[in-house]
Amino acid sequence: MASPTASELSSLGSSTSRSGKTPVFVVTGTSGAGKGTLEKALLTQMPDLELAVSATTRGRREGEENGREYWFITAEDFAEKVAAGDFLEYVDFPWGQRSGTLRSEIDRIQTEGRIPLLDLEPQGALEVKRSVPGAVTIFVEAPSFAENERRLRERATESEGEIEERLDLAREQLSQAGEFDYLVVNDDVDRALTELEEIVNKELSASMSRPWSTHASTSCLNKSRSDTPW
Repeated sequence: MASPTASELSSLGSSTSRSGKTPVFVVTGTSGAGKGTLEKALLTQMPDLELAVSATTRGRREGEENGREYWFITAEDFAEKVAAGDFLEYVDFPWGQRSGTLRSEIDRIQTEGRIPLLDLEPQGALEVKRSVPGAVTIFVEAPSFAENERRLRERATESEGEIEERLDLAREQLSQAGEFDYLVVNDDVDRALTELEEIVNKELSASMSRPWSTHASTSCLNKSRSDTPW
């Protein structure tokens, strides 16, 4: 199947807020699988995609900016937004952190005529798969659990205790890999990136002729509108 041309992608993206026709792409996987590296490269290759910025209660790390890596909010603000139904999905981690995707963030990307790309934990990705018509879910995994652990320890962004918790969670998440639309093994970044790009192009091409329930798409994503991320 031929890849969509730049003009076709532009037209597809610009129709999103009116018709809900563009799929929402969700990349998920375990911590240490390398999905962030693949996403960054994919965004360079396919500039019509835009990564949705998640909200989180964790502290800001050195070099991070509010609204770029995450929307950094307090636990109290997060709880208020959960109660108000502002999240498309959210996850409570064993180590106390809460993270989620604000509906208004997806609405912002679509209104600007771009194609949403979400980086989610498997739990959140499954929620989006259940609730958003046409969502495309892609699970990224390392070639082995040992390699997953090596990458996680090498990046040195978590404490030893949090690493062990993430590894325990990774074992559970790997058992869910078959519940997603696609599985990409990140054994080589260039090869995995090519596979990821082919998946996105395939789904975008298919979406141009796929019948959609526009009412369902709009009601799932566009719960509310505001000039702020929430």
